[in-house]
Amino acid sequence: MNRHTIRTDQHGFLDITQSVKTDVKAANIQNGLCCVYLPHTTAAITVYSGIDPLGLLDLNEAIKTLVPIRADFHHQCDTPTDAAGHIKSSLVGPSMTFIVENGELVLGGSQSIYFFEFDGPRDREFYTQIVGQ
Repeated sequence: MNRHTIRTDQHGFLDITQSVKTDVKAANIQNGLCCVYLPHTTAAITVYSGIDPLGLLDLNEAIKTLVPIRADFHHQCDTPTDAAGHIKSSLVGPSMTFIVENGELVLGGSQSIYFFEFDGPRDREFYTQIVGQ
């Protein structure tokens, strides 16, 4: 298992594709699976097009529209952004599993893996676990 530490500056996203690809290469397997997991309740992982960064802004805005920051959440945490972050994280999800084939992470030509921060800035972690032969 590999542990990565990142610092998020604000609500938004970070491209973690290269870190995951590096872990897959280091695992020295030909075929298998790579699980990426975030141990956070106000962050999430998704796959989205890495070709047009404006598309990520659209996705982030859509998520904000679906779950706006409000002071009237029943769930009372540190801040209203924390309560909204829990909902956003549940909708997007804390983990994804990817195929490894011929020693490479299988992604579409325009796909990238993104860490979404819904309550930062924070020190965050994500883990990769690669299994195969």
